[in-house]
Amino acid sequence: MAVTAPELARRLSEGVDRVIVGNERASYAFLIALLGNGHILIEGVPGTAKTLFVRTFAALLGAPFRRIQFTPDLMPADVVGTTVFNPQTAEFSLRKGPIFTSLLLADEINRTPPKTQSALLEAMEERQVTIDGETQPLPGLFVVCATQNPVEFEGTYPLPEAQLDRFFVRARTTYPSETEERALLARSAAGFDARDLGTAGVVQVATADDVTAAQAEVRRIFVAESLQGYVYAIVARTRASTDLELGASPRATLALLAAAQAAAAIEGRAFATPDDVKSVAPLVLAHRVIVRPEAEIEGVTAERVVERILGQVEVPSDP
Repeated sequence: MAVTAPELARRLSEGVDRVIVGNERASYAFLIALLGNGHILIEGVPGTAKTLFVRTFAALLGAPFRRIQFTPDLMPADVVGTTVFNPQTAEFSLRKGPIFTSLLLADEINRTPPKTQSALLEAMEERQVTIDGETQPLPGLFVVCATQNPVEFEGTYPLPEAQLDRFFVRARTTYPSETEERALLARSAAGFDARDLGTAGVVQVATADDVTAAQAEVRRIFVAESLQGYVYAIVARTRASTDLELGASPRATLALLAAAQAAAAIEGRAFATPDDVKSVAPLVLAHRVIVRPEAEIEGVTAERVVERILGQVEVPSDP
């Protein structure tokens, strides 16, 4: 019997808590992306468990997992693969790249030039890749989990808007509080080793089929027409904001709706509410908009603009 969406979310959350201290918002974002059948971008300074997050979720799901370390000299063929000529048979054969997996960790994605970053565009949107003119389908469960350092760090290439828009949600990892970091020290002193997740008791708690079934369950979450209008009004307001140079796209509208359904499923409800929309809106929208330079100078951030819009748009009374 397939695991239900709320049960899957509970098992994954408990498993992550065995490894990660703090950063609950990033863990929640991953659950939203997984149940919403989307991709996640995790941003944070080095050493804040970005890669560990993805490795932990992969271990909990037991799904095929590959990691690509993005570097300045990485080429598109290193990601998607290429055709190779066999002189013995005088034929070309396909050598698949690491993208042919269920969970793909694109580590430090913004340390490689845009040419290689763009190798993920088709895969993220259409769940397929084209190699030498031949289209190759990707697995049914396919999630890109990308990490990046803040763009102001040296040696980074900002992700283009088209690629950012393909990430279902973006989460930020932060420095832990004193209490959290002391708890991290205590775990380490007790023998926890991040390179061996087994020391934290991490075991597989679900399968790829469980995830697929939970995603189908999420798509059946009821969204009232008034709530659909609320979702549209929020996205439309980003396009009219004087603080933004670029508002959110129609793809963002659909993502916000799906993310709200995932949030409702995590809570075990069969219908979405305005609070579900509010809880996921910053995760879905902040990375898809561009703040005007003059507003940025005044300290305005994309997250702040989204929060301000949430306070301006009228909440439906009959969700």
